[in-house]
Amino acid sequence: MPLTASSSRVKEARRLSRRSERSERRLFLADGPKAVQGALERPSRVVEVFATLAASERYADLLGDAAVTLVDDRAMSALSDSVSPAGIVAVCRFLDVPLAELVDHVPTPRLVAICADVRDPGNAGTVLRCADAAGADAVVLAGDAVDLYNPKTIRASVGSAFHLPIAVERDPLQAVAWARSAGLDVLAADMQGEPLFEAELSVPTAWLFGNEAWGLPDGLVAAVDRTISIPIYGRAESLNLSTAAAVCLYASARAQRSH
Repeated sequence: MPLTASSSRVKEARRLSRRSERSERRLFLADGPKAVQGALERPSRVVEVFATLAASERYADLLGDAAVTLVDDRAMSALSDSVSPAGIVAVCRFLDVPLAELVDHVPTPRLVAICADVRDPGNAGTVLRCADAAGADAVVLAGDAVDLYNPKTIRASVGSAFHLPIAVERDPLQAVAWARSAGLDVLAADMQGEPLFEAELSVPTAWLFGNEAWGLPDGLVAAVDRTISIPIYGRAESLNLSTAAAVCLYASARAQRSH
């Protein structure tokens, strides 16, 4: 019989909706088919997969030979923070690596995204997705950043959180120093900088993106090699963070691949 919401296993997993619980146990929930698919590509990170009977049949190809714990609809609603749960959630081990060890995963990086004080989980997850799509080697969440394992962050990454190395670093200046030590030019997306489409972008690059509301502090801007602006041709005041990140990362990816 499927487990109910009162099952101890479901209750234990549900507690991972709290950040303090995630941090203590170093476990998180990957909610939805794309997130679970990404998780199953790294099976050593998967502790358990919960699914409703209907979802286990609908996503049978995705699940493959993975062991699945069946739960009823109420239990799935307890596990998922989505308004309309897809019926499939995985309990996973943390993914991030210490910044100092990032070079072990990418010895010669050419494209990295550093997010400094990014607070919105949807933006953070979308930047992960954009970095993955642009072929970036790694992402660093630095400063007073959103929790990587917030369900909305993982869901917005659409599986990309499992595809590339991610480091979490409290000090953004340390992230910049690491990028320089790895042989990367550090570029900041800033409205006062050199126009993006006139900039030299073929060199190995770390892009530094700031907070959604107030951008990058002066101390961080002073630490980068160059500031780059995205031209606004229409009447919009600016681009939001994840859109700006996508434009910058793809501009670098194109320049590096055509050089």
